[in-house]
Amino acid sequence: MSTELPALFRPLTIRGLTFRNRVVVSPMCQYCSTEGFVNEWHLRHHARFALGGVGGAFVEASGVTRNGRITPGCLGIWSDDHIVGLKEIVAIYHRESIPVGMQLAHSGAKGSVSTPFEKNPDDANKPLFRVRPAEAWHACGPSAVTLIPGYPLPHALAQSQIEELIAAFVAAARRALHAGFDLIEIHGAHGYLLGEFFSPLTNRRDDEWGGDLARRMQFPLKVAEAVRNAIPANMPLFYRTSVEDGVEGGVQLADSIALAGELKKRGVDLIDCSAGGINGPSGRGAFPMGPGYLLPYASAIRSEAHVAAMAVGMIDTSSLANAAIERGDADLVAMGRGLMADPNFPYHAALELGHPEPHDVLPLEYSFYLKRKAALLKATPATPR
Repeated sequence: MSTELPALFRPLTIRGLTFRNRVVVSPMCQYCSTEGFVNEWHLRHHARFALGGVGGAFVEASGVTRNGRITPGCLGIWSDDHIVGLKEIVAIYHRESIPVGMQLAHSGAKGSVSTPFEKNPDDANKPLFRVRPAEAWHACGPSAVTLIPGYPLPHALAQSQIEELIAAFVAAARRALHAGFDLIEIHGAHGYLLGEFFSPLTNRRDDEWGGDLARRMQFPLKVAEAVRNAIPANMPLFYRTSVEDGVEGGVQLADSIALAGELKKRGVDLIDCSAGGINGPSGRGAFPMGPGYLLPYASAIRSEAHVAAMAVGMIDTSSLANAAIERGDADLVAMGRGLMADPNFPYHAALELGHPEPHDVLPLEYSFYLKRKAALLKATPATPR
């Protein structure tokens, strides 16, 4: 057996943090919170992944303000009261020596919608004012523009409100530090607030926050710079972006390469490369949906902007994930639904890729028994039937 680790299992160190392998739990909205608080479901959700051998993990998009949530069921980090529950998630991963990150988010014009899990299916993913008006809030954006039919127009943010939101991201980052998170990701993708400032489709401003590409970058860059200054120098900072809007007249690859280069100058260590969402569901780019369909975006950002990249998008097989790292398309592979289906994916990938010690990917309490099983099977001759 080869003693060389497959590419997917080679450690990666960014600033002062080491990922023991390249498989990362992608931030996945669970839509089951009340007033932003962690509950039992979140703990069970993350415990499955922590015991499966992942190299790192992210908690779902969490609103930096109450009105920054996507739905009433989204997690929040706008209050110090949220820290206690978030600490419990951190502890789950830290017990297995897995680094865990917090994704800071603001929904912008796509906020104030119902969850996908409404009792009446016809009420799912609808503007709240149509379903439960008493719970609705007035969404905001860079301009009074919405690209999703049936959504109310957001109010355009004033200068003072933009500055308050930058401060809200900083305050949320400090709460993440108090909760014990190892790294921060800023959510600038999928048509939410930072992505709305970046996209010419939703940013129609003519002041310092809108207009040409350089000015449309300003809000994302100011948020990234402020968060970078609020966290320790040895803590990694990631930024998720929709590399392309996937809509005519929207953000293109060249725009995102330019943004990634500017983010790197401001201390962002890695770009989490997704697509779409500006006028509907996320994940819609220029490529047909299929296994690894967004990998070209991570590869382009990594090679053209000279910054580390995380790949997403149906990377659900060990061979595809390993090839993405081996070819240099990405530095990390983020998985969501693939890990939901198989939380032991890292272990199964280790077996399939010829890891010299595949059982050691799992916690000792599991690897002990699996090693014994493997040894017994090896020592016991097969009995013909």
